Amino acid sequence: MVTRIAVIPGDGIGVEVTREAVRVLEAAAEVYGLALEMTHFDWGAEKYLREGVALPEGAVAMLQQNYDAILAGAFGDPRIPDHRHAREILLGLRVQLDLFMNLRPVKLLDERLTPLKGRTPEDIDFVIVRENTEGAYVDIGGVLRKGTPEEVAIQEEIATRRGTERIVVAAFEYARRHGRRRVTLVDKSNVLRYGHGLWQRVFWEVAQRYPEIEATHQYVDAMALLMVQDPASCDVIVTTNMFGDILSDLGAALIGGLGLAPSGNIHPGRISLFEPVHGTAPTLAGKNVANPMGAILTAAMLLDYVGAEEAARAIERAVVAAVRAGEVTRDLGGSLSTEEVGRTLAARVRAHAW
Repeated sequence: MVTRIAVIPGDGIGVEVTREAVRVLEAAAEVYGLALEMTHFDWGAEKYLREGVALPEGAVAMLQQNYDAILAGAFGDPRIPDHRHAREILLGLRVQLDLFMNLRPVKLLDERLTPLKGRTPEDIDFVIVRENTEGAYVDIGGVLRKGTPEEVAIQEEIATRRGTERIVVAAFEYARRHGRRRVTLVDKSNVLRYGHGLWQRVFWEVAQRYPEIEATHQYVDAMALLMVQDPASCDVIVTTNMFGDILSDLGAALIGGLGLAPSGNIHPGRISLFEPVHGTAPTLAGKNVANPMGAILTAAMLLDYVGAEEAARAIERAVVAAVRAGEVTRDLGGSLSTEEVGRTLAARVRAHAW
Protein backbone atom coordinates (compact mmCIF):
# COMPACT_ATOMS: atom_id res chain seq x y z
CA MET A 1 0.00 0.00 0.00
CA VAL A 2 1.12 3.55 -0.75
CA THR A 3 1.08 5.98 2.19
CA ARG A 4 0.41 9.48 0.92
CA ILE A 5 1.88 12.28 3.00
CA ALA A 6 1.20 15.98 2.50
CA VAL A 7 4.29 18.00 3.45
CA ILE A 8 3.76 21.64 4.48
CA PRO A 9 7.12 23.12 5.61
CA GLY A 10 5.63 26.54 6.39
CA ASP A 11 7.85 29.41 7.51
CA GLY A 12 11.23 30.19 9.03
CA ILE A 13 13.16 27.20 10.32
CA GLY A 14 10.15 25.04 9.50
CA VAL A 15 11.43 24.80 5.94
CA GLU A 16 14.88 23.61 7.07
CA VAL A 17 13.85 21.12 9.73
CA THR A 18 11.12 19.65 7.54
CA ARG A 19 13.66 19.08 4.77
CA GLU A 20 15.72 16.95 7.15
CA ALA A 21 12.66 15.09 8.45
CA VAL A 22 11.81 14.18 4.85
CA ARG A 23 15.40 13.04 4.30
CA VAL A 24 15.14 10.65 7.26
CA LEU A 25 11.70 9.46 6.16
CA GLU A 26 13.15 8.61 2.76
CA ALA A 27 15.95 6.63 4.42
CA ALA A 28 13.44 4.70 6.55
CA ALA A 29 11.28 4.01 3.51
CA GLU A 30 14.30 2.64 1.66
CA VAL A 31 15.38 0.34 4.50
CA TYR A 32 11.95 -0.91 5.55
CA GLY A 33 10.33 -1.14 2.14
CA LEU A 34 7.75 1.57 2.73
CA ALA A 35 5.86 3.07 -0.19
CA LEU A 36 5.77 6.72 0.88
CA GLU A 37 4.47 9.28 -1.58
CA MET A 38 5.25 12.79 -0.32
CA THR A 39 3.74 15.89 -1.93
CA HIS A 40 4.96 19.34 -0.92
CA PHE A 41 2.67 22.35 -0.53
CA ASP A 42 3.93 25.95 -0.37
CA TRP A 43 1.32 27.19 2.11
CA GLY A 44 2.91 29.76 4.38
CA ALA A 45 3.93 33.37 4.74
CA GLU A 46 5.53 33.73 1.30
CA LYS A 47 2.41 32.54 -0.49
CA TYR A 48 0.20 34.69 1.72
CA LEU A 49 2.27 37.82 1.10
CA ARG A 50 2.44 37.07 -2.62
CA GLU A 51 -1.15 35.97 -3.26
CA GLY A 52 -3.16 36.79 -0.15
CA VAL A 53 -3.96 33.09 0.23
CA ALA A 54 -3.28 31.11 3.41
CA LEU A 55 -5.28 27.89 3.14
CA PRO A 56 -6.47 27.54 -0.48
CA GLU A 57 -10.12 26.92 -1.21
CA GLY A 58 -10.88 23.21 -1.24
CA ALA A 59 -7.61 22.33 0.49
CA VAL A 60 -9.18 20.48 3.41
CA ALA A 61 -11.40 18.32 1.21
CA MET A 62 -8.42 17.57 -1.04
CA LEU A 63 -6.33 16.46 1.94
CA GLN A 64 -9.14 14.28 3.29
CA GLN A 65 -9.65 12.56 -0.04
CA ASN A 66 -6.05 12.09 -1.15
CA TYR A 67 -3.74 11.83 1.88
CA ASP A 68 -3.15 9.63 4.91
CA ALA A 69 -1.21 12.12 7.04
CA ILE A 70 0.25 15.63 7.06
CA LEU A 71 3.82 16.54 8.06
CA ALA A 72 4.02 20.23 8.91
CA GLY A 73 6.91 22.48 9.83
CA ALA A 74 6.11 25.73 11.63
CA PHE A 75 4.03 28.81 10.84
CA GLY A 76 4.58 32.45 11.71
CA ASP A 77 6.43 35.38 10.16
CA PRO A 78 7.19 38.86 11.59
CA ARG A 79 6.08 40.39 8.28
CA ILE A 80 2.55 39.30 9.19
CA PRO A 81 2.27 40.69 12.75
CA ASP A 82 -1.23 39.34 13.44
CA HIS A 83 -0.17 35.83 12.28
CA ARG A 84 -3.39 35.59 10.30
CA HIS A 85 -2.02 33.10 7.81
CA ALA A 86 -0.69 30.85 10.59
CA ARG A 87 -4.08 30.79 12.31
CA GLU A 88 -5.89 30.09 9.07
CA ILE A 89 -3.59 27.20 8.18
CA LEU A 90 -3.01 25.52 11.53
CA LEU A 91 -6.30 26.24 13.27
CA GLY A 92 -8.14 25.77 9.99
CA LEU A 93 -6.72 22.29 9.59
CA ARG A 94 -7.20 21.36 13.24
CA VAL A 95 -10.83 22.49 13.30
CA GLN A 96 -11.94 21.40 9.83
CA LEU A 97 -10.21 18.01 10.12
CA ASP A 98 -11.54 17.75 13.72
CA LEU A 99 -8.11 16.90 15.14
CA PHE A 100 -9.32 16.76 18.72
CA MET A 101 -6.33 14.98 20.25
CA ASN A 102 -2.97 16.70 20.65
CA LEU A 103 -0.42 14.08 21.65
CA ARG A 104 2.81 15.33 23.27
CA PRO A 105 5.34 12.68 24.34
CA VAL A 106 7.72 13.74 27.10
CA LYS A 107 10.62 11.30 26.85
CA LEU A 108 14.17 12.01 28.00
CA LEU A 109 16.77 10.72 25.53
CA ASP A 110 19.88 11.23 27.67
CA GLU A 111 20.31 12.32 31.27
CA ARG A 112 22.70 15.11 30.23
CA LEU A 113 19.81 16.95 28.57
CA THR A 114 17.50 17.43 31.55
CA PRO A 115 17.85 20.35 33.97
CA LEU A 116 16.66 18.04 36.75
CA LYS A 117 19.49 16.74 38.92
CA GLY A 118 19.95 12.98 39.01
CA ARG A 119 17.09 12.09 36.63
CA THR A 120 17.49 9.38 34.00
CA PRO A 121 15.53 8.42 30.87
CA GLU A 122 13.67 5.88 33.00
CA ASP A 123 12.43 8.70 35.24
CA ILE A 124 11.06 10.95 32.49
CA ASP A 125 8.85 9.04 30.08
CA PHE A 126 5.23 10.14 29.97
CA VAL A 127 2.71 11.58 27.54
CA ILE A 128 0.32 14.53 27.64
CA VAL A 129 -3.03 14.09 25.88
CA ARG A 130 -4.39 17.58 25.27
CA GLU A 131 -7.92 18.41 24.15
CA ASN A 132 -7.36 20.31 20.92
CA THR A 133 -10.62 21.86 19.69
CA GLU A 134 -12.44 23.35 22.70
CA GLY A 135 -11.51 25.11 25.93
CA ALA A 136 -10.22 28.66 26.15
CA TYR A 137 -8.84 28.67 22.60
CA VAL A 138 -12.13 28.72 20.71
CA ASP A 139 -11.94 32.53 20.32
CA ILE A 140 -15.31 33.31 21.89
CA GLY A 141 -15.50 36.60 23.75
CA GLY A 142 -15.36 40.31 23.24
CA VAL A 143 -14.25 43.70 24.48
CA LEU A 144 -16.41 46.53 25.75
CA ARG A 145 -15.21 50.17 25.90
CA LYS A 146 -11.85 49.21 24.41
CA GLY A 147 -9.01 51.60 25.19
CA THR A 148 -10.82 53.36 28.01
CA PRO A 149 -10.32 53.11 31.78
CA GLU A 150 -13.63 51.23 31.91
CA GLU A 151 -12.53 48.55 29.41
CA VAL A 152 -13.98 45.07 29.97
CA ALA A 153 -12.66 41.93 28.25
CA ILE A 154 -14.49 38.60 28.27
CA GLN A 155 -12.92 35.33 27.12
CA GLU A 156 -15.09 32.22 27.20
CA GLU A 157 -13.94 28.66 27.83
CA ILE A 158 -16.08 25.97 26.22
CA ALA A 159 -16.46 22.36 27.34
CA THR A 160 -18.94 19.96 25.77
CA ARG A 161 -19.89 16.50 26.94
CA ARG A 162 -18.99 15.05 23.53
CA GLY A 163 -15.63 16.79 23.32
CA THR A 164 -14.66 15.95 26.88
CA GLU A 165 -15.66 12.31 26.66
CA ARG A 166 -13.86 11.60 23.42
CA ILE A 167 -10.53 13.01 24.64
CA VAL A 168 -10.78 11.13 27.94
CA VAL A 169 -11.58 7.91 26.08
CA ALA A 170 -8.63 8.59 23.75
CA ALA A 171 -6.31 8.92 26.76
CA PHE A 172 -7.43 5.62 28.27
CA GLU A 173 -7.23 3.89 24.89
CA TYR A 174 -3.70 5.21 24.44
CA ALA A 175 -2.76 3.88 27.86
CA ARG A 176 -4.24 0.47 27.08
CA ARG A 177 -2.52 0.16 23.68
CA HIS A 178 0.89 1.23 25.00
CA GLY A 179 0.90 -0.69 28.26
CA ARG A 180 0.65 2.43 30.42
CA ARG A 181 -0.63 1.90 33.96
CA ARG A 182 -2.11 5.25 34.96
CA VAL A 183 -4.21 8.07 33.50
CA THR A 184 -4.29 11.35 35.42
CA LEU A 185 -6.92 14.03 34.86
CA VAL A 186 -5.51 17.54 35.25
CA ASP A 187 -7.93 20.43 35.75
CA LYS A 188 -8.82 23.31 38.07
CA SER A 189 -12.25 22.05 39.13
CA ASN A 190 -11.92 23.52 42.62
CA VAL A 191 -12.27 26.98 41.05
CA LEU A 192 -13.68 26.42 37.53
CA ARG A 193 -16.63 24.49 38.91
CA TYR A 194 -18.86 24.33 35.84
CA GLY A 195 -16.65 23.48 32.87
CA HIS A 196 -14.14 21.47 34.87
CA GLY A 197 -16.92 19.90 36.90
CA LEU A 198 -18.04 18.39 33.60
CA TRP A 199 -14.50 17.05 33.06
CA GLN A 200 -14.61 15.48 36.53
CA ARG A 201 -17.92 13.70 35.95
CA VAL A 202 -16.93 12.41 32.52
CA PHE A 203 -13.47 11.28 33.61
CA TRP A 204 -14.66 9.11 36.49
CA GLU A 205 -17.47 7.62 34.40
CA VAL A 206 -15.06 6.69 31.59
CA ALA A 207 -12.48 5.35 34.07
CA GLN A 208 -14.94 2.63 35.12
CA ARG A 209 -14.64 1.13 31.61
CA TYR A 210 -10.89 0.59 32.12
CA PRO A 211 -10.56 -1.20 35.46
CA GLU A 212 -7.01 -2.35 34.68
CA ILE A 213 -5.78 1.27 34.48
CA GLU A 214 -5.37 3.42 37.58
CA ALA A 215 -7.30 6.70 37.37
CA THR A 216 -6.01 9.67 39.36
CA HIS A 217 -6.55 13.43 39.54
CA GLN A 218 -4.35 16.49 40.05
CA TYR A 219 -5.05 20.20 39.98
CA VAL A 220 -2.93 21.88 37.30
CA ASP A 221 -0.71 23.81 39.70
CA ALA A 222 0.02 20.64 41.66
CA MET A 223 0.70 18.79 38.41
CA ALA A 224 3.29 21.35 37.33
CA LEU A 225 5.02 20.89 40.67
CA LEU A 226 4.85 17.09 40.38
CA MET A 227 6.33 17.08 36.87
CA VAL A 228 9.43 18.78 38.24
CA GLN A 229 9.70 17.09 41.64
CA ASP A 230 8.66 13.55 40.69
CA PRO A 231 8.39 13.07 36.91
CA ALA A 232 8.60 9.28 37.33
CA SER A 233 5.11 9.36 38.84
CA CYS A 234 3.69 10.76 35.57
CA ASP A 235 2.33 8.35 32.96
CA VAL A 236 -0.60 9.54 30.80
CA ILE A 237 -1.91 13.03 31.53
CA VAL A 238 -5.23 14.14 30.01
CA THR A 239 -6.19 17.78 30.24
CA THR A 240 -7.80 20.83 28.68
CA ASN A 241 -6.57 22.77 25.67
CA MET A 242 -4.90 25.59 27.59
CA PHE A 243 -3.49 23.51 30.44
CA GLY A 244 -2.16 20.98 27.92
CA ASP A 245 -0.45 23.78 26.02
CA ILE A 246 1.31 25.01 29.15
CA LEU A 247 2.23 21.65 30.68
CA SER A 248 3.58 20.26 27.42
CA ASP A 249 6.07 23.11 27.11
CA LEU A 250 7.16 22.46 30.68
CA GLY A 251 7.55 18.84 29.64
CA ALA A 252 9.75 19.90 26.73
CA ALA A 253 12.01 21.76 29.14
CA LEU A 254 12.46 18.55 31.14
CA ILE A 255 13.84 16.67 28.12
CA GLY A 256 16.20 19.29 26.72
CA GLY A 257 14.07 21.96 25.07
CA LEU A 258 11.54 22.57 22.33
CA GLY A 259 14.04 21.49 19.67
CA LEU A 260 13.47 17.89 20.76
CA ALA A 261 9.70 18.00 21.18
CA PRO A 262 7.45 16.24 18.65
CA SER A 263 3.66 16.34 18.55
CA GLY A 264 0.68 14.98 16.69
CA ASN A 265 -2.74 16.52 16.11
CA ILE A 266 -4.85 13.43 15.76
CA HIS A 267 -8.32 12.14 15.00
CA PRO A 268 -7.90 8.37 15.39
CA GLY A 269 -8.67 6.57 12.13
CA ARG A 270 -8.61 9.74 10.03
CA ILE A 271 -5.99 11.91 8.34
CA SER A 272 -3.97 13.60 11.08
CA LEU A 273 -1.34 16.33 11.27
CA PHE A 274 2.13 15.98 12.80
CA GLU A 275 4.33 18.97 13.63
CA PRO A 276 7.22 19.89 15.92
CA VAL A 277 6.32 22.54 18.47
CA HIS A 278 9.28 24.91 18.42
CA GLY A 279 7.91 27.68 16.20
CA THR A 280 9.58 29.42 13.28
CA ALA A 281 12.52 31.13 15.09
CA PRO A 282 12.89 33.93 12.48
CA THR A 283 16.31 34.99 13.80
CA LEU A 284 17.69 31.50 13.07
CA ALA A 285 15.99 30.95 9.71
CA GLY A 286 18.30 30.36 6.77
CA LYS A 287 21.40 29.91 8.94
CA ASN A 288 21.43 26.09 8.95
CA VAL A 289 21.68 26.00 12.76
CA ALA A 290 18.19 24.92 13.86
CA ASN A 291 17.77 21.60 15.63
CA PRO A 292 15.81 19.23 13.32
CA MET A 293 15.43 16.42 15.87
CA GLY A 294 11.95 17.52 16.98
CA ALA A 295 10.79 17.44 13.36
CA ILE A 296 12.47 14.06 12.80
CA LEU A 297 10.87 12.58 15.92
CA THR A 298 7.58 14.02 14.69
CA ALA A 299 8.10 12.12 11.43
CA ALA A 300 8.57 8.97 13.52
CA MET A 301 5.23 9.66 15.23
CA LEU A 302 3.65 9.97 11.79
CA LEU A 303 5.08 6.60 10.72
CA ASP A 304 3.80 5.00 13.91
CA TYR A 305 0.33 6.43 13.21
CA VAL A 306 0.16 5.01 9.68
CA GLY A 307 1.26 1.56 10.85
CA ALA A 308 5.00 1.61 10.11
CA GLU A 309 5.98 0.95 13.73
CA GLU A 310 9.31 -0.76 12.98
CA ALA A 311 10.55 2.17 10.91
CA ALA A 312 9.33 4.62 13.58
CA ARG A 313 11.29 2.81 16.30
CA ALA A 314 14.38 2.80 14.08
CA ILE A 315 14.25 6.59 13.72
CA GLU A 316 13.80 7.02 17.44
CA ARG A 317 16.77 4.76 18.19
CA ALA A 318 18.90 6.64 15.66
CA VAL A 319 18.07 9.94 17.37
CA VAL A 320 18.96 8.55 20.79
CA ALA A 321 22.27 7.20 19.46
CA ALA A 322 23.13 10.52 17.82
CA VAL A 323 22.33 12.47 20.99
CA ARG A 324 24.51 10.18 23.09
CA ALA A 325 27.34 10.43 20.53
CA GLY A 326 27.18 14.24 20.56
CA GLU A 327 26.05 14.41 16.91
CA VAL A 328 23.80 17.40 17.62
CA THR A 329 23.32 21.09 16.91
CA ARG A 330 24.67 23.88 19.06
CA ASP A 331 21.59 24.19 21.28
CA LEU A 332 22.41 20.71 22.64
CA GLY A 333 26.14 21.38 22.97
CA GLY A 334 27.24 20.05 19.59
CA SER A 335 28.67 21.61 16.46
CA LEU A 336 26.65 20.07 13.61
CA SER A 337 24.45 22.05 11.25
CA THR A 338 20.78 21.33 10.61
CA GLU A 339 21.64 19.49 7.41
CA GLU A 340 24.50 17.54 8.99
CA VAL A 341 22.20 16.23 11.71
CA GLY A 342 19.67 15.15 9.08
CA ARG A 343 22.31 13.38 7.01
CA THR A 344 23.78 11.74 10.10
CA LEU A 345 20.41 10.37 11.19
CA ALA A 346 19.54 9.17 7.70
CA ALA A 347 22.87 7.34 7.58
CA ARG A 348 22.26 5.78 10.98
CA VAL A 349 18.84 4.53 9.88
CA ARG A 350 20.31 3.04 6.71
CA ALA A 351 23.16 1.35 8.62
CA HIS A 352 21.09 0.29 11.65
CA ALA A 353 23.71 2.20 13.66
CA TRP A 354 22.36 2.61 17.16
